[in-house]
Amino acid sequence: MFFPIRTIECPPYLCEIPDPPEQLYVRGKLPPSDTTYLAVVGSRKYTEYGRRVVETLIQDLRGHNICIVSGLALGIDALAHEAALQNNLHTIAVPGSGLDDSVLYPKTNRRLAERILESGGALLSEFEPTFKATRWSFPRRNRIMAGLSHAVLIIEAEEKSGTLITARMAADYNRDVLVVPGDIFSKNSHGTHQFLKLGATPVTCADDILDALSFDRNTKT
Repeated sequence: MFFPIRTIECPPYLCEIPDPPEQLYVRGKLPPSDTTYLAVVGSRKYTEYGRRVVETLIQDLRGHNICIVSGLALGIDALAHEAALQNNLHTIAVPGSGLDDSVLYPKTNRRLAERILESGGALLSEFEPTFKATRWSFPRRNRIMAGLSHAVLIIEAEEKSGTLITARMAADYNRDVLVVPGDIFSKNSHGTHQFLKLGATPVTCADDILDALSFDRNTKT
């Protein structure tokens, strides 16, 4: 099935940030305007704990009008997209590349990108369709994820990681930063615990996410 690349207007929430994209390209279908966007980000080198957290939290969001936004990267990003697909939640991938099949990054997740499109989800980028990912393009795409979303959920992050860039941007944009506490002996928890110390909202179950997003826990679509 062919999913064309087209340009779209900047979504209102994303246009609020100080440096909104000059253009946006999309493949697939964005959710209805009343959908709440939750960015889910974390370590590429996730632990078994991180995997269980992603799968459990997103499974428990099933039935709510929530779209899972992530970066199509290896690790927590890919797990978040997979969990959204398995639980019939809309999902949007924001890669650090253009959206043409020849450059879509990472190559190993191109089949995942196809499945997102086949499910009725979308791929979104500000980069020209054949733009190849570079070191500087990932922080640029992180601001798209943070700006697009109503809240950002962090699941495992080392002390220095791209995940924390997204979290800082979310805080700068007045988005809620939600953090899953981790193992105090794991380096994958050093970054997440930094944000907890700074006042981020701790998340230990899906109800914490629903409360942060002002959802009625008992109302599902």
